[in-house]
Amino acid sequence: MNFISTRGGEKVTGAMAIVKGLADDGGLFVPESFPSVSRQELDEMLAMSYPERAAKVLSKYLDEYDGAELLSALEAAYSKFEGDPAPLVRIDDGIYLLELWHGPTCAFKDMALTVLPYLLRKGCDICGIKEKILILVATSGDTGKAALEGFRDAEGIKIMVFYPDDGVSKMQKLQMCTQEGSNVNVVAVKGNFDDCQTAVKKIFSNEEYAKILKEKGYILSSANSINFGRLAPQIAYYFSAYLDLVSGGQIEMGEGVDFSVPTGNFGNILAAYYAKRMGLPVRRLHCASNLNNVLTDFLSGGTYDTHREFYKTTSPSMDILISSNLERLIFEVCGRNSERTSELMKELREKGSYTITAEEKAAINQTFDGGFANEDEVVETVYDVFCDTGYTMDTHTGCAMKVALDWFEKNKKDTVKMVVVSTANPYKFPQDVLYAVTGNDVKDSFKGIKRLHAATAMAVPKSLSGLRDKPVRFTKTAKRDQLFEEVLEFVEGK
Repeated sequence: MNFISTRGGEKVTGAMAIVKGLADDGGLFVPESFPSVSRQELDEMLAMSYPERAAKVLSKYLDEYDGAELLSALEAAYSKFEGDPAPLVRIDDGIYLLELWHGPTCAFKDMALTVLPYLLRKGCDICGIKEKILILVATSGDTGKAALEGFRDAEGIKIMVFYPDDGVSKMQKLQMCTQEGSNVNVVAVKGNFDDCQTAVKKIFSNEEYAKILKEKGYILSSANSINFGRLAPQIAYYFSAYLDLVSGGQIEMGEGVDFSVPTGNFGNILAAYYAKRMGLPVRRLHCASNLNNVLTDFLSGGTYDTHREFYKTTSPSMDILISSNLERLIFEVCGRNSERTSELMKELREKGSYTITAEEKAAINQTFDGGFANEDEVVETVYDVFCDTGYTMDTHTGCAMKVALDWFEKNKKDTVKMVVVSTANPYKFPQDVLYAVTGNDVKDSFKGIKRLHAATAMAVPKSLSGLRDKPVRFTKTAKRDQLFEEVLEFVEGK
């Protein structure tokens, strides 16, 4: 299957789309057409393991990759998880939680970033690329650690992560700054996630930078969800959740379901949309935001406007005002018009806002609606669910649960099953979850873990509890206009 840029003028194979990450014109790669999964194939997938289901979905897009080898890579990746990689938990009548945080770094990014090293390395082999790969990652918290862990000591690959100084949780920062591996680097950036993301995109789009790096034997790639290799494995868990509902007798095959998805960069919920386009019976997608509710306003009003106050919240992975993956949805609803998409992205870049047409908005609202939770509402939701069911959720999941509950409050007669996507282990944000559950406020993350365990009896992941004793390796902070200098120092081994 070929892939094209959302901004036109470029067509590449799936392997090349993964290797490059971003199109030459700054656009995002999308499949030339959406593959379909038939009813018969869905029936066959019911008895499959999670890696087998994922291989079935990915092979629809990545037909250059050997099927047996792809399955083997997925089995190896998900063997690093504790039990089922994506278990579905019934939380209430009609509401289920899809837990995506049983991987090495306790966040949903593991679902893709344990697989991406194989997809990228094999993609280079398929394309005949001999240069080393330099992966640049802008992170709002979870992607950074998952990418660092996934690519740690990978042959022929270096990875560099930029995170917003003071814009991630203490546990997220510790996870990144204590990262092991000879090929990794982590730098804090003065500013927020959007500053990191914009600066990294500028490096990707700068021809002079690319020339300098190539002279040093490197080509750039990305592990953010702008890379289709990151997005594709995420499509699989929506299929798996649906199939688990069917095999568990909760729905009939063909019956529609809803998903409530916490999202900042729009990649997680876009993967659900891609699953729908492939034929998965998805009725509606509820886009859940925190106080940085730029997506909520866009979905309700049709104007994407970044001219607003930026909030640092207890769900920091969603503290984002520029949602990169929304470009892929815009491309679809404007009839795959690359000129129109490019025009809107130019307006966003130059003016900080854009407005879609009434027809484009109507096309989006056929599937999407949005909601958000403020800080008090997150606390109340996490507390209420814990008191009512004994289930402990993190703050990002709390946002998605609030949006799901709001939907049922407004649509009391709705009987369609709702799957709330749970994106992080509560112990990644122990102080905030502890406060929500007990009202106790502690300053130290590890005291938070200890007291949260005492309050909930939920098992503590060893990968988090052991962070206290790991040495901090990375302490550097840079301005956003200095990132390429940092990249060069890393490449040169300084």
